[in-house]
Amino acid sequence: MVNEAKRGQYRISNIIVSVARVGSQPSEVRTLRTPDDAARLFLATAPVGDEREHCRIAILDVRHNVKALHTVSIGTMTASIVHPREVFRPAILAGGVAILLTHNHPSGDPEPSGEDIAMTRRIAAAGTLLGIEVLDHIITGADGRFVSLKTRGVL
Repeated sequence: MVNEAKRGQYRISNIIVSVARVGSQPSEVRTLRTPDDAARLFLATAPVGDEREHCRIAILDVRHNVKALHTVSIGTMTASIVHPREVFRPAILAGGVAILLTHNHPSGDPEPSGEDIAMTRRIAAAGTLLGIEVLDHIITGADGRFVSLKTRGVL
């Protein structure tokens, strides 16, 4: 049984999953239509000064308004472990229809690795099974640079 607790937290048999709500007022609702929109959101909300990979998701409603942002994992300078269950758990609890995935490359070069591409395809396949579309995977680097894996044809 799921009980809603304070501040967007959900308790499931002594496990707490937190999601951060974006925009509590209708005027603050962000609608994401393009990879540029998603990259701007992710870059603006990225942790500052941390030299580790952060994998995060934006949970979206049916109109692609951002319902919540969630940090899926924090890795090392060169890797982050990302499993589909960790990606989709907060999206399911928040009633998400779609997600945008992001992670940063502390090296500053946003070019995707083979592992990035394989992970993106695995997450997208899991989303198809769950009925939660993975709209894009944005990899961010230094100086506002980013790569959209949808634009690259991976999704």
